[in-house]
Amino acid sequence: MTDQLKGIIAIVIACVVWGLSPLFYALVAHVPAGEVFAHRTIWSVVLFTGVLAVQGRLSDLRGCFADAKTMLILLCASVMIACNWLLFIVSVQIGRVVESSLGYYIFPLVAVVLGWLLFGEQLSRMQKLCVGLAALAVATLSFGLGIPPWIALVLATTFGAYSVLKKFVTLGPVVSVTAEVLLLAPFAVLWLLGLSLEWWQEGGRAPAVWSMDWRTLVLLMLAGPMTAIPLILFSYSARRVALSTIGVVQYLNPTLQFGCAVLIFGEAFTGWHALAFGLIWIAVTLYSVSGYAAERRARKAAMAVSVVG
Repeated sequence: MTDQLKGIIAIVIACVVWGLSPLFYALVAHVPAGEVFAHRTIWSVVLFTGVLAVQGRLSDLRGCFADAKTMLILLCASVMIACNWLLFIVSVQIGRVVESSLGYYIFPLVAVVLGWLLFGEQLSRMQKLCVGLAALAVATLSFGLGIPPWIALVLATTFGAYSVLKKFVTLGPVVSVTAEVLLLAPFAVLWLLGLSLEWWQEGGRAPAVWSMDWRTLVLLMLAGPMTAIPLILFSYSARRVALSTIGVVQYLNPTLQFGCAVLIFGEAFTGWHALAFGLIWIAVTLYSVSGYAAERRARKAAMAVSVVG
C-alpha cells in the first residue's frame, strides 16, 4: 500500500468520523451541552498528552508556552475552536444539524474570503463565483426562513478564524492542538466543579456530573477519542495527499452530517433549504473542480522546471 493510498484512507476515515459525530452527540443529548463540552476537552487532553508521551514529544509543549506571542495566538485559537465545538454540540441538542452541515459546507469559501481580506490572496474568477453563490444561498435561506442561519455562519466563521490563526503557528498540528486543549482544560474543570458544588446551573437543568450512569460516563470519555483521532488522521493525511484531494474528500463530512439530520433525525428540509443547498452544492462542485485543475497545473509546471533544471 503506497503512502498516498494510506493518506487517502486516513482522510476518509477522519471525515466519516466527523460526519457521523451528530449520532454520537445525540446519545448524550440528555447531558447539558456545557458539560459535554467540558468532558470533551478534558478527555481530549488525556488522549493528546498520552499520544505525545508515547512519541516522547511532551517536551515539545514547552515551545508553546515559552514564547508570549505563540501563547497568545494559541489562546485565541483555543477560544475559536471552543466556540465551534460548543455550538456544534448545541446544534445537535436543539435539532439544527442541517444548519450545522451548511456551516461546514461554506467554511472553505469563508476561508477564501479571509485569505483575500487578511493576506491579500488573489481570488480567481471561479472562486469569486463560488463565494457569490454561497452568499446567495445564505441570503436565500435567510429570506425564506425569516432569520439568518446563525449557527452555520458562526461555525464557518469561527473555524475560518481558527484556520487563519494556525497559519501563524509553526508547531506541529498534534502539539499545537494539545496546547490549545490544555489552555481550555482549567475552564472545563472549573465548569464541572461549579456544577457539582451547585455554584451555578446550566439552562435550569440539573447537573449530571456526579449522578450520571456508567454508560453516559463512558460515552463522555469517548468524546476525547472522537476529537483526537480524526485530527491525528487528518495530520497524517495532510503530509501524504494532495491538497486538492483533501479539499474534495472533506466535503464528505458535511454531507454525512446532512444525511444524519434529514434521514435519521428527521429535521425539516423545506423548499428554501433545497434551493439554498442546491446553490451551495453547485459552488462546492465548481470550487473543488477548479482547485483540482489549479493544483494539476502547478504540479505540471513544477515538473517542467525540474526537467529543464
